Amino acid sequence: MMHHKLLDSFFSVLSCVVSVPFYTGFLPLLFWSGHSKLARQMTLLMAFCDYLGNSVKDAVSAPRPSSPPVRRVTATEDEKENAMEYGLPSSHALNTVCLMGYMLHYVLTYGPHDNVMVATGLSLALLFVMLVGVGRIYLGMHSLTDVIAGICFGGVILAFWLVVHNYVDAFVVSGKNVTTFWASLSLLLCFAYPKPEFPTPSFEYHTAFNGVAFGIVYGIQQTYFHFHNPDVPLIFSPQLPFIAFVGRVLVGIPTILVVKFCSKALSKWLLPVMCNTLGIPIVSSCYVPALKASDKSKDKSDAKQAGYLQKVFSLFPQKAYDVDTGIRFVQYASLAWSVVDLVPAIFTHLNL
Repeated sequence: MMHHKLLDSFFSVLSCVVSVPFYTGFLPLLFWSGHSKLARQMTLLMAFCDYLGNSVKDAVSAPRPSSPPVRRVTATEDEKENAMEYGLPSSHALNTVCLMGYMLHYVLTYGPHDNVMVATGLSLALLFVMLVGVGRIYLGMHSLTDVIAGICFGGVILAFWLVVHNYVDAFVVSGKNVTTFWASLSLLLCFAYPKPEFPTPSFEYHTAFNGVAFGIVYGIQQTYFHFHNPDVPLIFSPQLPFIAFVGRVLVGIPTILVVKFCSKALSKWLLPVMCNTLGIPIVSSCYVPALKASDKSKDKSDAKQAGYLQKVFSLFPQKAYDVDTGIRFVQYASLAWSVVDLVPAIFTHLNL
């Protein structure tokens, strides 16, 4: 395959544009621009894609193309982490099909259009999907099979989502016991996940977006009629000029980052204390250094003083639970909640 520095840069930038960190930064802007329905649907669809795609990846455990002989280009830290995952299906291809497809559906459903606009939109979406797929192969991140599988799987997920998305949205904004249901679903999805042949970052990505989905749902439930109803002003309207939107971004981005930092710090202290108090056996793979090493003598001492919950958990095949999963879930749920609840409240106070 022909290689060139310009192609390296082009496909690397394209991969960043369709990566999870990009969408994590883009979706808050969509909420704050007044397009709340599109933003929450894309967030939930992204979480759905992330769970299904990463579950299949870790269940199949198909390796990426070997490098060498394949030349692999990892221009960012995000790409280096992606390279540690399994390859089938391509998450970039899957996510691009779903999110581009849904955005096109939304624009054609809620905006004026004619046959020319439909044809142009479809052509641009297909071109973008094709470029992403070619880019993943060019960068050495995926095989042709991985990309085709991602596109096909993404098409199936998109078709399913277009059938259920209105029902999901109606439940989120006006259903009963939504928070309880979604909290139970989030907990279930943390356990209903396949164990890969070797550890990968895929489960960490799933946990993060699982937390984001819960935070968005909880926040929308609390503030829908205040900040997210169909009558909120849209960007470029007289009620929300572009300069006011820029002000929202300058206020909102630092705020959600502070919330993420504080919630992570608090949960790193609080969750281990809660688990130890309840007798739930835990370890930490990253966030809590004191829980990384296994001390057999301490285990024996704890076993003698085991509470009821610890005896219950001892019946499960997993001897200890990674507290990092809970910490990661809490920090991203807090971040998402602040996007749709705390930050809009600040905007109202500042008349933005």
